[in-house]
Amino acid sequence: MTIATTSPETATALNTMLDDVVTGLSQSQKTLPSKYFYDEHGSKLFDDICELDEYYVTRTESALMQTHVVEIAAAVGPEAILVEYGSGSSQKTRLLLEHLDRPAGYVPVDISSEYLAKTGRALQAEFPHINVVPVAADFTEVFGVPNSVPVSARKVIYFPGSTIGNFRRPDAIELLSRMSGVAGSSGGILIGVDLDKNRDVLHNAYNDSSGVTAEFNLNVLRRINRELGGSFDLTGFRHNAIFNPSDACIEMHLVSTRRQTVNVCKYVFEFEENETILTEYSHKYTLDSFRQIAEEARLSVKNTWTDANDMFAVLYLEAD
Repeated sequence: MTIATTSPETATALNTMLDDVVTGLSQSQKTLPSKYFYDEHGSKLFDDICELDEYYVTRTESALMQTHVVEIAAAVGPEAILVEYGSGSSQKTRLLLEHLDRPAGYVPVDISSEYLAKTGRALQAEFPHINVVPVAADFTEVFGVPNSVPVSARKVIYFPGSTIGNFRRPDAIELLSRMSGVAGSSGGILIGVDLDKNRDVLHNAYNDSSGVTAEFNLNVLRRINRELGGSFDLTGFRHNAIFNPSDACIEMHLVSTRRQTVNVCKYVFEFEENETILTEYSHKYTLDSFRQIAEEARLSVKNTWTDANDMFAVLYLEAD
């Protein structure tokens, strides 16, 4: 089905989104890809989540970076191009950019083009000596690094914030392999990994008392309504995040509060009361379990930094 839009590029993106939504909602366990959280409003909501008391991830990673940024910048090395996957507001990246030795460029990659454009302008003004080249793209797909950054410069992929945990393990291995291909044999990957921890801490982080995570989760339905002509009644769904011990991951769900019928374009989907849509995984790793998936992607862990309580890790990887 073709969606009428103002540009061929937008039409292609919306038809891809429609295919993803229809495929996900047609499964016995209904799913929606978590990447569709991140329109401009969703990106802002995620920034708000990062400020919550219950959400330990951002402040723990930030403290870790503050403690070890000189060593981490040294691992990235001089005159490198930093390519950040899922850059968002690039808040955590600013500290690293301040400490890099003569970076050849910074390429923030994000699916939300409006949010990315604002962030890119702000960063270029803040770091006038660094060539900031935003790329609006889905980093789970193939994309090109622009020619405006030096082709011969060493590339380091930056993937902070434990986003690797949003991928099932086979998909994480595939993504790491693709990153390795972008970085090349002389490059590397700097990645944040959320470590397995107390279940109450995890539960509270994804079911915050102020309801920001719930609003973030529901935003995917709001976006489907706006961009794909969906008929989701947001009052008919509630947020729930649970820990799946067999996969060592948090699963975020939207729970239907009643029997209901929803339309998306010409497609019709039936929901039973308490039936769920699985919207996001957040896998938690031990250092050993992450090292294993890195090795399956033909990557070696060269450096590891953790916080004092071993809640979070930043690792630097290179191709074997």
